[in-house]
Amino acid sequence: MAKCAICEKGAHFGNNVSHSHRKTPKMWKSNVKSVRVKTEGGSKKMYVCTSCLRSGLVERA
Repeated sequence: MAKCAICEKGAHFGNNVSHSHRKTPKMWKSNVKSVRVKTEGGSKKMYVCTSCLRSGLVERA
């Protein structure tokens, strides 16, 4: 699973807990997109989460 290049957000792990309190493993995946981003030397393809895109931390090329 990819991590965000800006905030290092990745997958989170935990347990699904049923009504009878049985536990099974669960993985929550963050919303990470492959985006072409403006940099000093031109443009570069990076993995960025959508919360960083919406907050304006990254400028699309």
